[in-house]
Order: sequence, then structure tokens, then C-alpha cells
Amino acid sequence: MSRLFMFEKPLGMRDTLPGLYEKKSRVRSLIGDTMKLWGYQFIETPTLEYYETVGAASAIADQQLFKLLDKEGQTLVLRPDMTAPIARVAASKLLNEDLPVRLAYSANVFRAQQREGGRPAEFEQIGIECLNEETVSCDGEVIALLISSLKKAGLQQFQVSIGHVGFAQELFVQILGTNGRADILRKYLFEKNYVGYREHVNSLQLSSIDKQRLLQLLELRGGEDVIGQALDIMEQDSGKQALLDLKELWDVIKDYDVAAYVKFDFTIVSHMSYYSGILFEVYAGNVGFPIGNGGRYSLMEKFGKSASATGFAVRMDMLLEALGGGQQENSTHCIFFSQERRKEAFKLAEKMHEQGKQAVLQDITGVKNLDAFTKRFAETTYLIGGRTDE
Repeated sequence: MSRLFMFEKPLGMRDTLPGLYEKKSRVRSLIGDTMKLWGYQFIETPTLEYYETVGAASAIADQQLFKLLDKEGQTLVLRPDMTAPIARVAASKLLNEDLPVRLAYSANVFRAQQREGGRPAEFEQIGIECLNEETVSCDGEVIALLISSLKKAGLQQFQVSIGHVGFAQELFVQILGTNGRADILRKYLFEKNYVGYREHVNSLQLSSIDKQRLLQLLELRGGEDVIGQALDIMEQDSGKQALLDLKELWDVIKDYDVAAYVKFDFTIVSHMSYYSGILFEVYAGNVGFPIGNGGRYSLMEKFGKSASATGFAVRMDMLLEALGGGQQENSTHCIFFSQERRKEAFKLAEKMHEQGKQAVLQDITGVKNLDAFTKRFAETTYLIGGRTDE
């Protein structure tokens, strides 16, 4: 291997060093335990999936898929998300009794990047899917569980922004007439390019009233009152079902007593084509991107089942950034020993392990810089027969 690449990694890949790994493990455990308490069962799926099934169903852009060939010449992909693999498993094995199914996962997903820009090509998601349950109560449950999970992980200040796929889509089609023209405006919203959105609206050959309706969409952010404001700009009944869903959702959220963490935002759209109803994003701290997102989707049909579902995924890297702070304090003990007292050291370590304490055994002749080594341990270092002064 060329020395130029000896310490390099493929574009977008990351190493996770011990301090960050321990912090991630602790947060993952806290969130996972919360999901289990709510009745969600963890599932694992393969890292590799067939391109023609999961790859095509995932709604991730084709150029972002990592592809390879197996020995039979079949095209495989590294899973780009977890929703499509879980839909595959559920449709084939878990929905035979036509009952709601609640699943959870924690897994790495892979999305190729054309340039670095701080964007990882491999990252961990932890999330849930509530399958074969169509009620707004279920949408509320998923949002409440998201909030409960983030609080349990230690996140104090965050906001869940909730929208609905059907509202902006119906408004755009009512005014612009075609999905193609509507797609242009949706792209501006997805990119959060509100300046571009306004400029494009003002350039359209529309009446001043219709332009004003499109511009008012950007102002539809806030509490329950914005549902009424949204009703004012939706002229046809076909777009009002989304507002009825959100009104019912607000009642569910209030019953869960999590309304303080929730705001409506009618500008939220998604690049995932399978979203079909209520959708949401969660923001926290100084992180410039959503640390999680989710919503109602229709994906099971691609695997031969007619069943609606909803869920969320949290980006672990974004969540850890939002949690901030340094590395976790090292609570490991270190036991130094000489060869003639090795067995005694082993017994002490065994006793500490039984007490649930972390303990490292170290032959003292194997350390060249004793001072530097002991600084790694925030707790106590021991010499057999007496505690050191380190």
C-alpha cells in the first residue's frame, strides 16, 4: 500500500475512538431501554441487501448507493436506510396475522458522498417502526416515544417540528396545476432555501392572491393556532384532511403531556418518496441539521403487503453532537503487579470485577512511562500490597 494512503480512510468513513465509543454505547443503551419499555422489539437485518428489492425501495438516490456484485452476478447494496429492510422482513414474516407490529433497531447505514464536507458515508441510526397501525394515535405514540427517548438520553432542549406531506402537495397542485411545477417548490423547501422559494414564487405567472397563498405557507409555524391559519389558505376540501389529522394529533400529543416540545411547521417536506402523511423532524442545540426524523409512510406495498406504518430514526452522531460535553470520565482502576505477585493481583482484579468495577491488570515491567500510563485512569491505581500515590 502506498504510504500516501496508509492512514487515510475511504471518503466519508470515520474511526470511533474509545472515549466516543463508550459515550455512544451509553446513549444507545438508554434509548434502547426506553423503546423496550414501550413494547418495541429489536430486530437485525443484513448489512447487504439486493439492489432490486431494498435498494430500489429505499428512496435513497441511486448515486448514493454502495453497490457490489456477488458471485452469481447479482447486484447488492450496503443498506442505505433501515425502513426498507424492515418493511421487507415484516411483509414476508411478521404481518401474517394482520396485527400491529412494533419493532426497533440500532444499525449503521451507508450513503456514498461525492465530496467530504463533513458528511459521513456511514452512520448509525437508532429508531422504531410501528407497522400495520393506521391511527393518528399511533403517530402520536411515535412522537411521544421520540421525545421520551431523547430526554432519557440526557437531551434537555430540543424541538420536534411536525408537518404533513399532503398539505403542501395539495396546495401546490391546486395553484400550479401539475406535479412537475410543484416539485420545484418542494425542492426549495427541502433544501430550506426560503429566499429561493420566495424569488421563484414571485417569478411565476400567477394572480397576486395565489402568490400570497404560496408565500403564506412559509409563515405557518407554531402551535395549534397555525392549523386554523393553514385552513384559511386551502380553498378546496381535498387538502383539508391533512389539517384534520394534525388537529387530532395535537390532542394526542397533549394527552401524552409533551406539547412543550412540539411545534407545527407546514414547510417540512421529505426527499423520501414513500412518506404519505404526518412527518416530523427534531432539532437540538447548535446542530445545523435535524438529529432525527420520521413520519407516516406507505412502503409495504412494494413487498406485496397493504399496510401503513410510521416510525422515526435518530442519527447517533448528530445526537452526540447535540449532547456536547467531553469524553466520559474514566472509572477504570489499574492494578500493577510484579511477576512474583501476579496471582495476588489476579485475585484482586477478580474481586473487583465481581463488584462490577472496571479493573486493568498491568505487569509493571511492561510499562516504559509509568507516569503517563497512570494518567489514563481517573480512579485509583494499585500496587499489590498497598495503594500507590499516583
